[in-house]
Amino acid sequence: MIKIRHKVFVEEQHVPVKLELDDNDLKADHFLALHCDKTGEEIPIATARLLKNGHIGRMAVLAPYRNLSVGRQLLDFVIKSAQDNDLDKLFLHAQLSAIGFYEKAGFARQGEIFMDAGIKHIQMHKKL
Repeated sequence: MIKIRHKVFVEEQHVPVKLELDDNDLKADHFLALHCDKTGEEIPIATARLLKNGHIGRMAVLAPYRNLSVGRQLLDFVIKSAQDNDLDKLFLHAQLSAIGFYEKAGFARQGEIFMDAGIKHIQMHKKL
């Protein structure tokens, strides 16, 4: 999980490590998508976390697995988990390049664009 986030956020997007890791990791439910390679070994390829207040964050998919519905399946699983835990709403901070991805999952934009770790984001929400 941490390796995936490090690869995507720190190496690809140049987010400082001190901003990528935070105290919320200890409080969150973490999700991991695995790919079974030709040898049968399970390889972690995507991750996300969900806080008790409905905040989805740190969603990351390794580059070779993007645009293969891995992210969508993972997000659907996180949403289902939130429903199973009686949450009535979810929110996240989407990078602008991911707005369409989250809109297809039923999230709506809220508020103004803001900078986080040097990357433009917008808050999005979804009622369950």
